[in-house]
Amino acid sequence: MKRRFLLLLLVACGCVALTLPADAYLKFGIDLGPRTIVLRWGSQPVRYFVSDRLSVPGVNLTQFEAALTRAFATWEAVGTSAIRFQRVGVTGARPIEDDGLTTLGFESRPELERVLGQTSFTVDETTGTIVEVDVFFNATFPWSVAEAGEAGRFDLESIAVHEIGHLVGLGHSAIGETELQPGGGRRVIGAKAVMFPIAFGPRNIVGRQLQTDDIAGVSDIYPDGDFNRRTGSISGRVTKNGQGFFGAHIVAYNLRTRQLVGNFTLNERGEYVIAGVDPGPCLVRVEPLDDGDIESFFDDSIDVDLDFQVTYRDRLAVVPEGGNVGDVDVAVRPK
Repeated sequence: MKRRFLLLLLVACGCVALTLPADAYLKFGIDLGPRTIVLRWGSQPVRYFVSDRLSVPGVNLTQFEAALTRAFATWEAVGTSAIRFQRVGVTGARPIEDDGLTTLGFESRPELERVLGQTSFTVDETTGTIVEVDVFFNATFPWSVAEAGEAGRFDLESIAVHEIGHLVGLGHSAIGETELQPGGGRRVIGAKAVMFPIAFGPRNIVGRQLQTDDIAGVSDIYPDGDFNRRTGSISGRVTKNGQGFFGAHIVAYNLRTRQLVGNFTLNERGEYVIAGVDPGPCLVRVEPLDDGDIESFFDDSIDVDLDFQVTYRDRLAVVPEGGNVGDVDVAVRPK
């Protein structure tokens, strides 16, 4: 059986509605009976097509393909990940069709007034294997492929890096900071992950560069080399009034390497695991997911607890190389 899902990258206000529950700190998963299967491509390289059906001012087909090639190369350059891609060719197919082709292209969607891009998945529900992914960039917005960015236009390469992160199976990262705007919505102040769900404004090109949280995520799904031996993990529970709860955001900050990697509690027991953490002493912080729309990270049918204070664990978690430091439990207080 196959099922199709979609994700949206928004600008200026709010974020995407994630139509399947996220599993682990960045990964997508589906429940198969008592197990949760992480979504991933079953074979390499991931083969994709570029749609020439629609173009936008300032970006011709050659420039579009070049920007996509650079964005795919950014993910391939992660030395601890085995993910690889192959451009098959150009197609006239729309990048929203359930046709068995993984396609990237432009679509004119003026009704999606805050949506820069959308990624849709077709998944084999029996195995968790990704069968097809389509990505469209909203032609309603002004786009740029300028090397240093362009005033008043969104950087295509940066948004493509984000959408390709979804294509490989990554969800949204909550490592970032926003502020509420007087007229509603949020503005991004800073983000420590390309996979943060709200885009920076026009001309900004910082999204071309992967952060440690992005690298840890793709390496966890497609590990290569000595990734599992070189890094470690942190696990434990988050509780309030003695009870675990769903949706707390946990961040591990390595004091030696300054690496920042995040995760969520993903069941009612408040359990979490943060993988891909550099060995050494880590500060562990727990915070409510109140710096964005909950629907950016979890299905809106899931009850996410936001009624607690930001809390730091009273002891450092010393992560072993190739191992796990467990029982890193944190008790939080209601607001």
